[in-house]
Amino acid sequence: MTMIEPFGVYVHWPFCLAKCPYCDFNSHVRHGGIDQAYFVAAYLAELKHFASLAPERTVSSIFFGGGTPSLMEPETVSAILDRIAALWTVAPDAEVTLEANPTSVEAGRFAGYRAAGVNRVSLGVQSLDDASLKALGRKHTSDEALAALAIAKRNFERVSFDLIYARRGQALPAWREELTRALTHALDHLSLYQLTIEEGTPFAALHAAGALRVPEGEKAESFYLLTQELCDAAGLPSYEVSNHARPGAESRHNLLYWRGHDYAGVGPGAHSRITLDGVKHAIAVRKSPEAWLEAVAASGHGIEQDEALTPQNSADEYLLMGLRLAEGIDEKRLAAIDGRKLDEARLQYLETKGLVRRTSDRVQATGKGRLVLDRLIVELAA
Repeated sequence: MTMIEPFGVYVHWPFCLAKCPYCDFNSHVRHGGIDQAYFVAAYLAELKHFASLAPERTVSSIFFGGGTPSLMEPETVSAILDRIAALWTVAPDAEVTLEANPTSVEAGRFAGYRAAGVNRVSLGVQSLDDASLKALGRKHTSDEALAALAIAKRNFERVSFDLIYARRGQALPAWREELTRALTHALDHLSLYQLTIEEGTPFAALHAAGALRVPEGEKAESFYLLTQELCDAAGLPSYEVSNHARPGAESRHNLLYWRGHDYAGVGPGAHSRITLDGVKHAIAVRKSPEAWLEAVAASGHGIEQDEALTPQNSADEYLLMGLRLAEGIDEKRLAAIDGRKLDEARLQYLETKGLVRRTSDRVQATGKGRLVLDRLIVELAA
């Protein structure tokens, strides 16, 4: 029996109530309100264009990301999901995720998302400490986050939430207590991100001026190792560097990215990977919501960049993404992309150093290897 290659659809909703100082995502604040009907028409048009680029695919996952997709009206989500189902075949067990912020979670809205077809929600909790939430620019309290989580659990069988650690002034025992508490509320999935200073953000300016210090080096490592230890003990091992799940509850949509499968991304700033006539294309859409609307109105899509990837580009991307996964990379798949065979001597050296392990045709980064993942990827790609 031939395996159907997974295919995903990503929908980017670019609006937030406020811009967090650590965030470098394509998100925008519009105080004058959003004409959702106008945006819905543009999403439906752009979906049609992408269906013409990637026809007759079976959609295995759909992801509403942002921005803050929980600011979308349930009718907006419903219209988009109906159009996806009309343009492609949607697998009966397709995973349909919507990201939400605790500030925009209402029981009625969540019931509306569920009725529209969303079956998994991902909540941006970020911290269970009120002072930290304020420092991170979040607009909710820890009590509000837990109330939102309770609403999510009542409406969806699959619920994930995000936390940020190694924050400014955070002590290791405090993180132990916070994560232990978070794990008592976790269902089947957690995303746990080490605070990184992203270029062009307010946090980057503070960091450059010496006004924001975060744990680095061995101290940052100790936060990461503690995170693995507590999650492993709770039955939520990491399946990717920052993502933890009970076995079988991994985010199928995110696995699709990391395993190098195709996906169509619609909405301002969305990216796609689509194979056309055997060549993988990296496609990017205009970032500005207003410029995107104008482009879609004029030509049915907001694409501003379409790059045909060389087999070497595709193989590098697979290596880069795949080594983030606990399952690692498939050497046969890598060879099928660009004929590449990993350097045997280098692999053996990395194995003796305890940085990688090999099982049949797979190469995986060990726990020790994940601590130096960037260097490891450079070594293997050379």
